[in-house]
Amino acid sequence: MIRIDVPGGPALRLERLVLDFNGTIARDGVLDPDAAEAIRALAEKIEIHVVTADTFGRAAAELEGLPCRLERIPPGGQAEAKEAYLRRLGPERTAAVGNGRNDARLLAAAAVGLCVIGPEGAAREAILAADGAAPSPAAALGLLLEPRRLAATLRT
Repeated sequence: MIRIDVPGGPALRLERLVLDFNGTIARDGVLDPDAAEAIRALAEKIEIHVVTADTFGRAAAELEGLPCRLERIPPGGQAEAKEAYLRRLGPERTAAVGNGRNDARLLAAAAVGLCVIGPEGAAREAILAADGAAPSPAAALGLLLEPRRLAATLRT
């Protein structure tokens, strides 16, 4: 579990993390090596789920050997499917990281949503739905690995 005490805000107790794949932790279907390292470190504290339509068809191969669960969703209705997946896990104890328009509902519904604004950019809807933003997948995951950084970002 990751505990984040946000000054002037809620005390977060995170047990799970839902990650988008393409554009968030992967670029053009290739997993960011720093993200892979952060996933390994985070998996010692929380359960990790990757939810993706797998645009490039490489998610399983790229995530092989990493301590996470891969959930492929159909190409239609991705925003709804990602949010429904989060709701099944329990949004009050789940963080989410994404970058696309189809991640906005996921980011808004999570206990804490982080938007990655990396080389593939980020959709306006995802940026506005998120609680915070980071310039890379490793930076976003680093906020969860170093909770005081995230608390400083979220404090009121």
